[in-house]
Amino acid sequence: MSGKTSSSSSSSLAKGINAQDTQAELHRKGESNRREVMGSTFVDRALSSASPFSLAIQDFATTHAWGAVWGREGLSPRDRSLLNIGMLTALDKQNELAGHVRGALNNGLGEKEIQEALIQATIYSGMPAGMAAFRTADTVLKSWREDHGLKPDEVIPAAPRGRQGA
Repeated sequence: MSGKTSSSSSSSLAKGINAQDTQAELHRKGESNRREVMGSTFVDRALSSASPFSLAIQDFATTHAWGAVWGREGLSPRDRSLLNIGMLTALDKQNELAGHVRGALNNGLGEKEIQEALIQATIYSGMPAGMAAFRTADTVLKSWREDHGLKPDEVIPAAPRGRQGA
């Protein structure tokens, strides 16, 4: 090793994001990632219901959360979904959790994996937050079954490669 560091080696810490990425490119990446994970219906509803005031945070989230962070190569979308379920449970953020449970299903997580993530998060974040998270996830799972023609008691299986067009 020569002891010299090149700009390319330092940028390897941020795989998936090049120094040349402009805000517009990150926004385009972010919108694509957001639609793939959350579904176009969800994204269209979020954007169409945004006021001129709240559109600023929608754009910020699309560029920075969905473009800069979800665009990194270090974790798969499936792993990111699993992390989000735990964090949103711990934070007791039920509205966001509902969207991310659906996103986790889109990313191929199965019902049992979501259930285990919620149990793991509950033991560290507290029973009230965990119970609320289970109620939220249960509502999303029921809706998913209805939307996909599954029986009410049918367990949604994992799909390791994700669910395209789900």
